[in-house]
Amino acid sequence: MPSHLNLSHFGLIRFSDEGAQDFLHNQLTCDVDALKPGRSTYGAYCTPKGRVLASFLLWRAEQGFFMQLPSSLREPIQKQLSKYILRSKVKAADATTEWMLAGVMGKDAAALVQRVAGQAPQAVHEVVHAPTVMAIRLPGDRFEIAVTRDKAPAVLETLAAGAGKADAEQWQREIIRAGVPVILPPTQEEFVPQMINLDLIGGVSYDKGCYPGQEIVARMHFRGTLKQRMYLANINASEQPQPGDKLYSPDFGEQACGTVVNAARSPEGGHDLLVVLQISAADRGSLHWKSPDGPPLKLLQLPYSVTR
Repeated sequence: MPSHLNLSHFGLIRFSDEGAQDFLHNQLTCDVDALKPGRSTYGAYCTPKGRVLASFLLWRAEQGFFMQLPSSLREPIQKQLSKYILRSKVKAADATTEWMLAGVMGKDAAALVQRVAGQAPQAVHEVVHAPTVMAIRLPGDRFEIAVTRDKAPAVLETLAAGAGKADAEQWQREIIRAGVPVILPPTQEEFVPQMINLDLIGGVSYDKGCYPGQEIVARMHFRGTLKQRMYLANINASEQPQPGDKLYSPDFGEQACGTVVNAARSPEGGHDLLVVLQISAADRGSLHWKSPDGPPLKLLQLPYSVTR
């Protein structure tokens, strides 16, 4: 049986009008020009120094471009991007007031999504879109549904009748296991996009023109100077690690060798984590949370290959 939840912990920005595509293409790490209606992609918005201010899911539908990111970042990122709209024919609006987000995951999730949206997306990152409901298929056998607020009660009733109830931490665990980073306020400006593997999940284009931080991101790619990558890990600790917590390895002494990106309770015990580590520390193992003699981390296999 699938499970469902309200994704109210995410915010949504809608970019519309004829200049939206060009504007976003010139601001974000992903190839917006290649994003056709009915498709989604991951991406990042960076500082001029190439540091990630926000990671997001971006999709294109008949109503415009929708950017989903943590609700704590929705307002500041919308304000920051709006500074550069100037005379461009672009409108950036808080779409959370008009659209409700829900998640569906697990066995038979596609059948339930089909009942709600008319059809279920077949391929990862495919988007089924209509005037009042949109459905996106995501890695890890997950679906997101965006529905207009006036239709939301009926959709929630259908989901409740056909699926069990999940919570935000269960959804976060599936995001973690899919190897998808979610930047939160404590980790803003900590990483360049490649450190959190955005280039490995389609969130960075090296063929597009300039965007904030593009020179640093491209230089790191073409010169091969990347020294940190993101890994999946588990820690057997009762206390939950938090984004921004530091990680240590004997080879680095008192100097941190990594940072926690996201964490969620694991049904197998402890907590699953996405962590950014010095590649040399990940290769050697013996990783610890919070201090050189803190609880140890066990590295797990991501669903994609981590290249150097």
